[in-house]
Amino acid sequence: MSAASRGPRCRPGPRRWPYTRAQGLGQEFAVALAGRGYRVAGLDIAPQAQTAGKIPDYLELVGDATDDEQVRAGTERVIDRFGTLHVVVNNAGVYPAKPFEEITLEDWRRVMRVNLEAPFVVTRAALPHLKAAGWGRVVNIVSAAVFTAPPDMVPYVASKMGLIGFTRALASALGPYGITVNAIAPTMVRTATAERTVGVGGGFQAVRAGQVVRRTQEPSDLVSSLLYVVDEGSGFLTGQTLNVSGGSAFL
Repeated sequence: MSAASRGPRCRPGPRRWPYTRAQGLGQEFAVALAGRGYRVAGLDIAPQAQTAGKIPDYLELVGDATDDEQVRAGTERVIDRFGTLHVVVNNAGVYPAKPFEEITLEDWRRVMRVNLEAPFVVTRAALPHLKAAGWGRVVNIVSAAVFTAPPDMVPYVASKMGLIGFTRALASALGPYGITVNAIAPTMVRTATAERTVGVGGGFQAVRAGQVVRRTQEPSDLVSSLLYVVDEGSGFLTGQTLNVSGGSAFL
């Protein structure tokens, strides 16, 4: 997770920060938000020296996004440091690819815990601070796989579809508080994790073949969508899933 608030270089406005996993795609988000004047904190299961080296005044939090106590403690550290909270970005995810018959109950539970339960845990911890701030943005990173339905990723697709349902229902619940909830659905993004897992053995090539934009998606391709969704001017956009997948699925 990451956190940020407006610094003196930016136009006047409420101080704000986002919460996201801090490596891979999360690192790209954190750096982009810091570039827009946010003060940023990040929570990840591993240390984030590379992310911290790119962002001044970065608050590094090492912990498990599925652990309620660790998430609450991390949230309080961010509030102590930055004073307020406006944006939450949930983008931790695991995506083992294997035939359905080979999926164990442990596999299923791990995917659901990281991909679906962690956003619940993080958002619930942040919610009192979002309400206190008077406006907020929750962004959930889902996947275009919910539209293309690859047969060897059943738990992943189920978890991300569940996260879309979470996005829609939570948007209804939080709209009266000036808090929007939206999802962004990328295709297979070139990250270190993808390169050693689903991208191995022609995975990237197979995904590109189903896109109308015939190149592999990079983390930077999602930055403008994130910045649009979290912008103060996007307060009328909520409950939506932005399909940013190179045309792999038209909805």
